[in-house]
Amino acid sequence: MHVAVIGGGAVGTTTAHDLAALGAEVTLFEAGAVAEGSSGRAAGVCYDAFADRLDADLATRALDRFRDRSGEGAFGFEDRPYVWLAREGDTRTVEAIESHVERMRANGLDVSLVSAAELGDRWPALVTDDVACAAVAENAGCADPAAYTELMAARAREAGVTVREQTPARLDGRAVNGDEYDAVVVAAGAHTRRVCEPVAPVPIKPYRVQALVTESVDIETPQLYDASGGYYLRPRAGGLLVGDGTEPVERDPDDWEREADGWFLEACEGYERRALARSFSVERAWAGLCTATPDGNPLFGELTEGVFVAAGWQGHGFMRAPAFSEILANRVVSGIDHEALHAFSPTRFDGDEDFEIVEGMARNVEG
Repeated sequence: MHVAVIGGGAVGTTTAHDLAALGAEVTLFEAGAVAEGSSGRAAGVCYDAFADRLDADLATRALDRFRDRSGEGAFGFEDRPYVWLAREGDTRTVEAIESHVERMRANGLDVSLVSAAELGDRWPALVTDDVACAAVAENAGCADPAAYTELMAARAREAGVTVREQTPARLDGRAVNGDEYDAVVVAAGAHTRRVCEPVAPVPIKPYRVQALVTESVDIETPQLYDASGGYYLRPRAGGLLVGDGTEPVERDPDDWEREADGWFLEACEGYERRALARSFSVERAWAGLCTATPDGNPLFGELTEGVFVAAGWQGHGFMRAPAFSEILANRVVSGIDHEALHAFSPTRFDGDEDFEIVEGMARNVEG
């Protein structure tokens, strides 16, 4: 069986590897370089804290596979709890967190509500005097998405995958750049709609997000999402990675600003002070693209006969890549069904839906 994979990010490289491990002959097409797109600019925050059982199961499987790969090459996975909280006065978010935690615990996740005092005792560096509600997910961690993607590309090559970088893919049925394949997997991130256009329309909107890394800091923190403030932070390379900068505006996947905006850098000073009572010098800052769908869930499964899509991650693509890739490889090669292929089927939409963009972490808390 000869399979084409379009996209050299975390999902594409892992899927290519998993397909080859099942005996498929695989060619991966990447328009630029492996890990050059959204995966190389992702935050690397990983957790199982999803209220929906299927989402939680997929995230748990992904965490297991990350841990299995940790220590290979330059890739490492660091276990670190994930905390999300609401500040005083944000009643709606408090109620949402409490409700979601109850559902998570019913699904067997190691998640708990903690008081502001308990949160401060565990992480004294955090500002907690105005925290109205906080939750901690213990099964969580962080990683360098670029290192993971490069590792999986290397492992894919070792498994026999032909990786064609600097090779844009033109899709025509199951033909890619004029060559016919038994199956095609489109994992092209922000370019997915354009790649799939000759086959079928898909409702995906790329939107811009921003992040920065600070100077080295001597502070112990969890992975933190302040749902009231709309920002997140985590330790990275001795400093802190701070993210937000979400612009709910559809972007051209080939024409967008890769550098962080001045307003975002100023905003991050406020985020750091709100979370840690101090701000830090910026080492580097950047922007990336995430992809939104009408219902906030990915487009995953068979789009047309023999053409599969894995995209529309709402910023959660990296953290779930190992799980979704495994499911897709088993479906393409062995015909093994999985409920995710039905729950997230790309054919649940007509493809021309109009919808508003909502940032992924916010949707998790509000939905």
